[in-house]
Parts: sequence; C-alpha cells; structure tokens
Amino acid sequence: MTKKWVRYEHAGEQGFGLLAQGIINCHSGELFQNPQPSGEKLQLQEVRLLAPCEPTKIVAMWNNFHQLADAQDLIAPEFPFYFIKPASCVVGHGDEILHPEGYDGRLIYEGELGVVIGKTCKGVSRDEVADYVLGYTCINDVTAIHLLFKYDAFPQWTRAKSFDTFGVIGPCIAELDDPASLTVKTVVNGEERQNYPVSDMFFSPLDLVSLIAGDMTLNPGDVIACGTSLGVKTMKPDTTVSVIIEGVGTLTNRYQPDTASQSED
Repeated sequence: MTKKWVRYEHAGEQGFGLLAQGIINCHSGELFQNPQPSGEKLQLQEVRLLAPCEPTKIVAMWNNFHQLADAQDLIAPEFPFYFIKPASCVVGHGDEILHPEGYDGRLIYEGELGVVIGKTCKGVSRDEVADYVLGYTCINDVTAIHLLFKYDAFPQWTRAKSFDTFGVIGPCIAELDDPASLTVKTVVNGEERQNYPVSDMFFSPLDLVSLIAGDMTLNPGDVIACGTSLGVKTMKPDTTVSVIIEGVGTLTNRYQPDTASQSED
C-alpha cells in the first residue's frame, strides 16, 4: 500500500502521520528524520489538514509539456525553465485562495504534480536522485496573470506567483516508486478542465530534481512544481478548484474574492 504522509492540526496542536482508510496513524519526531509511530490514531474528519510539508521554497517549471508547447508554438527547452515561489505563499487542502489587495486583475489556476524532497540534495547524479525524494503531492500554482507581463521592462514571474495562498499543496505526500504513469486532472466547479499525463513532460520529475540540484541546494520539504499543460483558465468568484492525481490524492480549495468584479475567460 502507498504510504501517504499528512500534516494536521488537532485540538490546537500540529502533528503528522500516515493516512490510510480515513485514519491517521500519528508519528513523533521529524517527518524527514526517521519518524516513529506514536501509537495514537485520529479520524481524518477530526482534524484540519495542513500543507503536508513546510518548504523553504517551491521551484516551479514553465514550458515543461509537449502538448502545451505545441499548442502555443513554444520551442522545446534545452534545460528546465523555472522560477521560485516563497514559503510564505504556501497553504494546504481546504484553505481559501485569497485575492491580493491592490490587484484588480484575474487569477488563474494551474494543476500540477509536485515532487517533495526528502533529504538535502545538491549535485546528485540522475541515477541516485530517487533516494533524495520523499514522495509526490498535488499543486495548484495560482497566478495573478494580468500582473505577469504588465511591465515591458521586467516580467513579474516571482511577484505574480508569490502572493499569500498562491502555493497550494496537498493533501498528502505519497511515496511512489515511479510517477511516470500518473495523470493530472483539474476540476473547476465540477467541470473537468485539465487532464494530462505526467509522461508528456520534457523533463521528468526525477530529471528535474537532478538538474535543479545542480544549480541550488534543495532542502528537505522543498517542492518542485513540475509545470502544467493545456486547460488553464482564469477563476471567477465563488470557484472551487480540485487538483486530482489518482494514486496521490485530491487537493480542493475555494476562491472567493471580496469583489465580484472578476469574470472568467
């Protein structure tokens, strides 16, 4: 059975454990340092799920899928094109996606597969990199799309993608041997908008870990967002977005801005 790690809040305390059939088998110690079962068990409905890890950064990809590149007439990348989302933007399953103050444009959802780093990773060969991955999670890479290219002098990749609540991850970290057979689906208000295979990536999840770790140190809990494919659209008010990856889980969040001036393309 696939191990699925979750973090939770219960009775004012935070904890973590393994989720199986609606029951959390609580653990003690540190998630990334030989955690041990505590013997306590909690029902899933008793707790509030948190983001399953606390990354120091999310390293997120652009133009990593053949289908999307073909549709947008993009050139195949020679190396991963990435940007950084800070730890401050991270929220978990069930948390509300907030509209940034002072920004009157639209937001878009992007359903993605996330790779969670399990131990410090720097300069690791492709053959060895799987040992540095704890598992995989679902991601909604929220973007203030009208801000991204607002200024000709400098595209605002970091700012447009780093507002609070724009790094949605969860509901768990699933330990998988090979994510190549996974499919990412995004369902918006009950309607499927994205459905694409992980195998369509230019750079596979483990390729990304090895290549990015050649550039920077990846810390335990850091997340690599593998990029998205066709089907991205803007979110209108009162929108519920679910990112579904069978074998990993379902990440569901609601977007309800204070203003109803937003509309959907």
